[in-house]
Amino acid sequence: MIRSVFAAVGIVFFAQITGIDTRAADPIDDFVEFSLPLFDGKSLLGWEGNGYWFRVEDKAVVAGRLTEKIPHNEFLCTTQNYDDFELRFEAKLVGEGENAGVQFRSERVRGGSEVSGYQADIGVAWDRPVWGALYDESRRRKMLAEPGADLGKKLVKTGQWNAMRVICKGPRIQIFVNGERTVDYTEMDDSIPRHGKIGLQIHSGKPTEAWYRNIRVRQL
Repeated sequence: MIRSVFAAVGIVFFAQITGIDTRAADPIDDFVEFSLPLFDGKSLLGWEGNGYWFRVEDKAVVAGRLTEKIPHNEFLCTTQNYDDFELRFEAKLVGEGENAGVQFRSERVRGGSEVSGYQADIGVAWDRPVWGALYDESRRRKMLAEPGADLGKKLVKTGQWNAMRVICKGPRIQIFVNGERTVDYTEMDDSIPRHGKIGLQIHSGKPTEAWYRNIRVRQL
């Protein structure tokens, strides 16, 4: 079922994503066979967010704009929750700003545009590369784990597409950038939810576009 909601700040898209194949298989080798696309390359069906800041172009989700500053963080989120999963996507940054990311096991914060939960970070923050770092957005508001600066510089293709992978199974979270693991984190706080939305972020700040494509998920 598809529902469209028009808000003053832009069009918000809703759709229901159907089930994920959960048959037993290796989560890496059989990923393509047992995964489903979260983005069809043509529309924002299955996602909800501010339609002014998110659009589809060249089979990618484009977040942000190159013509104006982004006043505050914006997120395009799935309408479905995920708990244990493997997520793969490609991302690149264009423009003056250098910060974006992909949320997971996250929820909308009521009364604003923020999302609370884990983020696989993309770009530069605090004057250092944070591609493949694990940030806790709008909750603990801190880096939970990150690769060394030298590894971040070595792995990332600036201004080009970079392949990313997130694996969540129980309390363990792993993040990979261009095939190399950047984070292997175990959550020790049992009160932190192990389920939630997946979301694409554009960070507030200078005119920037974050491009996302080939977004696929396999539930574990």
